[in-house]
Amino acid sequence: MIDHLGIEVADYARSRAFYERVLATLGYGVVIEVTRDMTGGYEGCGFGPPGRPHFWVGKGDGEPGRGAHIAFTAGSRAQVDAFHAAALAAGALDNGAPGLRPHYHPHYYGAFAIDPDGHNIEAVCHLPADTDA
Repeated sequence: MIDHLGIEVADYARSRAFYERVLATLGYGVVIEVTRDMTGGYEGCGFGPPGRPHFWVGKGDGEPGRGAHIAFTAGSRAQVDAFHAAALAAGALDNGAPGLRPHYHPHYYGAFAIDPDGHNIEAVCHLPADTDA
C-alpha cells in the first residue's frame, strides 16, 4: 500500500547528514538524490536498502513541518490516472499530472495531488508500460 513517504525539512544538508548517520545504524543509506533542476523545485534524497528508497527528506517550496508526502503503490498506469482524476474530483489540488518521472527511474509513472489538509499525495506505478495490467 505505502510505496514511500517523505518529509519537508528546513535545512536539507543538515537533515541529510543527520539521517545518514542515524539510519546507517539500521543498515540504510542514501539510494538516490534529486536536484531542483531534475524535479522542477524539490531537492532531496531517498534512504532505504540498495535500489529502493522508502524514506525521503528534502526541501521544496513548502513550509517545513507542514504536511507530508505519502506515495501509494498502484498496480498499473491506469490506476495512477484514476487516482489523480478521483483526487481532483474530490477537491484536491493538482500537484503533478500523471506521467513518467525518469529522474527516479525509466518506468516511474506517478501523479501528485494536495489533499484537503495540505499533504502531498501520490500514486506511483513502477512497471514498464508493456507489463501494465
